[in-house]
Amino acid sequence: MRMPAPIWGLLTALAVGFGTAVAFAPIPRITWEHREVQLVQFHEPGISNYSALLLSEDKDTLYVGAREAVFALNAYNISKKQHEAYWKVSEDKKAKCAEKGKSKQTECLNYIRVLQPLSASALYVCGTNAFQPVCDHLNLTSFKFLGKNEDGKGRCPFDPAQSYTSVMVDGELYSGTSYNFLGSEPIISRNSSHSPLRTEYAIPWLNEPSFVFADVIRESPEGWDGGDDRVYFFFTEVSVEYEFVFKLLIPRVARVCKGDQGGLRTLQKKWTSFLKARLICSRPDSNLVFNVLRDVFVLRSPDLKEPVFYGVFSPQLNNVGLSAVCAYNLSTAEAVFSRGKYMQSATVEQSHTKWVRYNGAVPTPRPGACITREARAANFSSSLNLPDKTLQFVKDHPLMDDSVTAIDGRPRLIKSDVNYTQIVVDRTRALDGTVHDVMFVSTDRGALHKAVSLENNVHIIEETQLFQDLEPVQTLLLSSKEGRKFVYAGSNSGVVQAPLAFCGKHGTCQDCVLARDPYCAWSPTAAACVVLHQTDGPSRGLIQEMNGGASACPASSSLPFPPPGSSSLSCLGPLSSPRSLWPVSGPGPDSRLQVTLLPPFLSDQAQHVQALGTFHLFCQATGPADVHFLWEKNGRALEVCVPMQTHVLPDGRAHVLSWLRDAIRESAEYRCSALSSVGNRTSKVRVTVSRHEATHQERWSRELAAWRSVVGEHGRVMQSWRKAWESCTQDTF
Repeated sequence: MRMPAPIWGLLTALAVGFGTAVAFAPIPRITWEHREVQLVQFHEPGISNYSALLLSEDKDTLYVGAREAVFALNAYNISKKQHEAYWKVSEDKKAKCAEKGKSKQTECLNYIRVLQPLSASALYVCGTNAFQPVCDHLNLTSFKFLGKNEDGKGRCPFDPAQSYTSVMVDGELYSGTSYNFLGSEPIISRNSSHSPLRTEYAIPWLNEPSFVFADVIRESPEGWDGGDDRVYFFFTEVSVEYEFVFKLLIPRVARVCKGDQGGLRTLQKKWTSFLKARLICSRPDSNLVFNVLRDVFVLRSPDLKEPVFYGVFSPQLNNVGLSAVCAYNLSTAEAVFSRGKYMQSATVEQSHTKWVRYNGAVPTPRPGACITREARAANFSSSLNLPDKTLQFVKDHPLMDDSVTAIDGRPRLIKSDVNYTQIVVDRTRALDGTVHDVMFVSTDRGALHKAVSLENNVHIIEETQLFQDLEPVQTLLLSSKEGRKFVYAGSNSGVVQAPLAFCGKHGTCQDCVLARDPYCAWSPTAAACVVLHQTDGPSRGLIQEMNGGASACPASSSLPFPPPGSSSLSCLGPLSSPRSLWPVSGPGPDSRLQVTLLPPFLSDQAQHVQALGTFHLFCQATGPADVHFLWEKNGRALEVCVPMQTHVLPDGRAHVLSWLRDAIRESAEYRCSALSSVGNRTSKVRVTVSRHEATHQERWSRELAAWRSVVGEHGRVMQSWRKAWESCTQDTF
């Protein structure tokens, strides 16, 4: 029997050599090292796993759940701790946990996994509690636990390594986690004193899910059908539609209705509104399918007609570190659940297909639907009134045949050589009035990428190293309150607070404008790069060009080429000293000067080469007289002779240029750092070795040719570099 086209495409994409992924390598324009940005940090000695963050906008407080502790921090400066509460496991419980084969030093502790607002004066907190999950109330006045000791089963995972998600809706906790010690019984439930509900324990409902995110979508007061609030759950699970030797993973979105009370006979104390559908995040023209969901963020804004879901994905067979971001309109998901076709279990001989589209009659009221005005008019005022035929249908058909497709049918961002972990999105208005959705995406190496879509292309504005130890970012939280715009990031070692933009670190108009950062603009009056939302008074006179040009910058501030003046050539090798190697004319170094990288930046020089094929990279910068370059490959200083040309400017600054020639067998990351006594700037690029991918190689060759035509203006300077290189190789330095 012929395999259905969708699954054939998925398997083809999974099997394809991920050499195609190298075609998707937008490079951050600039990289901020951890030491350069001086981020506000919080860490409590002896405490780890800062994985739960909750922001109270009213109290200007950031609550942090960690291992055996909850902290209240000043949201404007998280290094200022306001309160702390510890919740440790007794030695008796640790011993019992260890008897079950768990680690007494790591697993048999209390990891805070649920941190939700219960009321204006209390938080609802749950922890793993040495594989005996428990929940309690935290009084915000005394900042002490009240000793409720509620059973956390079904609300919080037993194992700190198990997936989980939760959201508090009108005082009731909706959660997705595991219901037993072994983690073999997944559950989506509502903890309610009057109407607790859960999913059916059946593979068609949940099949080894990895829970990612949950949130409530409120019904609009102008809703045409008088419907109900809905709670959405996002997760990745093993496919039930198809069965192979390996476990095929599928990203899902599921929905339940807040007003659901279960069925009267069928589905007693079970969801009658649970439906799930597949999320599609793919690039069909490149045979790329992203079928593992990592994180979700719901973007809401007064100027948006509806919420937008942003999801971070990766492929199942991810051997090159490939990640994508897809966005989905709420209405697309709602249409699938309210009007889409269902699937049914079927036995198809000699086929991997196990579920097919259901084309039979659908009962009325529609199975899985929330109670609407139309249902109430037909005397179905509650799920308890629904007929058994409807309930039995949704029990047997929880899976939709239609899929939820991404906006524009493609990812917003695809990035190779990185594993994205978390995402938050901020909607901001540029100087020209254009609205941009700015994506902040964290990595498994402690970095944060800030990206924006510009004219059908994605631009990664910058990369910020949040954590010095290159550890995975476990959680991200966005505060976009006026006067307090921060990103908070939690990891195993602590919490970091970062501004949405580092505008002040752009020292020239060109640097500021070419960043194409919608938060930043150049102020000729202040001769500084300023943050737009922090600028007092009218924005008249500010300069910002999101199209990538810098023509509006004053001519006097442009330094694409060094002006005439004293210059010298040097060769930086493994034994060279970082001291100034050129004559200095004019005034001495000024501590007020800044180091500024000049375009074309190293990050713009991404290219593909054949194994052992020669290529060139170059950097240029201005700064004080002691500015010099450090070249690194894969994190190590290069042990080859690298030429550097220096021009001394009339004001005492130096303009330095450096050209690297290299040949590699394997793909490599290069960093060019301009170092000086007053600061450093770094840019990086990925040079990829292509193998057996002619189509993509041709594409990159065309892009590289276009890039070379731009830098051809530097021909005169390049001749000087070539002479320096030749002199260097002849050991004349």
